Amino acid sequence: MMKKEIVLTAYDLISPIGVGTDEFWAALCAGKSGVGYSSLVAEGAPNRPLTAEAPDFRPKDFVKPKKNIKVMSRDIQLGFVSAMMAFGKTGLSTGVDGAEPSIDPERIGVIFGCDLIGIDLSEVADAFRAGMSNGVYDFSTWGSAAMEKIMPLWMLKYLPNMPSSHIGIALDARGPNNSPTLDRAAALSSIIEAAIILENGRADVMVCGGCGNRTNPPFMSRASAYELAPWTSDPDSVPRPFDADRCGTVLGEGAGAFVLETREFAEARGARPLAVLRGFSRVTDPSYEMAAQAGSVSLSIGTALKDAGLTKDDLDHINADGMGTLKDDRAEAAGIAEALGDLPVYAAKGHFGNLGSGAGAVELAASLLAMEKGSLPATRNCAKIADDCPINVVRAPRAVEKKTFIKINQTNMGRSDAVIFEMC
Repeated sequence: MMKKEIVLTAYDLISPIGVGTDEFWAALCAGKSGVGYSSLVAEGAPNRPLTAEAPDFRPKDFVKPKKNIKVMSRDIQLGFVSAMMAFGKTGLSTGVDGAEPSIDPERIGVIFGCDLIGIDLSEVADAFRAGMSNGVYDFSTWGSAAMEKIMPLWMLKYLPNMPSSHIGIALDARGPNNSPTLDRAAALSSIIEAAIILENGRADVMVCGGCGNRTNPPFMSRASAYELAPWTSDPDSVPRPFDADRCGTVLGEGAGAFVLETREFAEARGARPLAVLRGFSRVTDPSYEMAAQAGSVSLSIGTALKDAGLTKDDLDHINADGMGTLKDDRAEAAGIAEALGDLPVYAAKGHFGNLGSGAGAVELAASLLAMEKGSLPATRNCAKIADDCPINVVRAPRAVEKKTFIKINQTNMGRSDAVIFEMC
């Protein structure tokens, strides 16, 4: 059981189907797909890669001074803007905005998950060209010719700790700061770490979440590592979580941010909690075998329930990873079935694919919104549940019946994280 009651007071997101909770929720209810063809490949090119790109979210409206944008990769921009949007809903201030401080800067921290950040090829093109000689790259020229073609602060755009750093600087958050790099589990891991910090009394408020951008060429070049869906003239038809015709995932981009507080601090300042974090778990199976991963999923669910002092009968639904790949879905479904039986299963990736370290955050927001609105949307692109996925996938909108749900995410390295929220 948790030593202190940790509450969620604000959240927001950027996704391929909408910026902000209102636009995102409307898109979920309408069954909108964010999957399309890569904008980085010229129109008319054959078999343009499938991606799920976020619409223009105008980082200039949030990044101050605006010159900081030049040292922010797309990933960092996504994470930073989502955090500013979420924090803006709290009414809190550390005084950095000129308002009267409502919290000691040393009592607010940031834990924000991030991926390996892919390089913007246009930024290294000139450096590459400088080393070419007669059609062959001369590595001996790297220090003398290529390096001078690279922006001196270039590295700051590609360090996965930079979303947390930029958020902390902008908020003057001087408390704990960290950057989990755990693929799809990064966002849930950040929530868990933030909750532990609050439990231990090291902060009163924590900003947490995750961001990811897998739509750039470096990730596309490693397509075989991600079990991607094959090219199709109907991009809306993929991914297909737990579906009999599932054929792979799609790479996307997105971010989500959450503000957690101790209930004592939230109530003292007059904030209305949206949900309570009831329990969590972090499980790793080092064998990396997909069959064993089913056990990790089952164990993470069971451990989170035990931590929360709940049973499966207390849950309204489980928000699953739902990759839409053959192996991942099979293993995850087996773990869910073992731990939860026929509990309704919802998966959001049918709308936007794999958002990397932003996946768990955006998907968690979908369930939080569903619980607030009283209706769980359908799992997009699951027309027929696969025989090797014996679970109760939500394929049509259903009314929310209970106040509590569980969210899980995994990694390809055997990690499985789970969080349980109860709505206020």
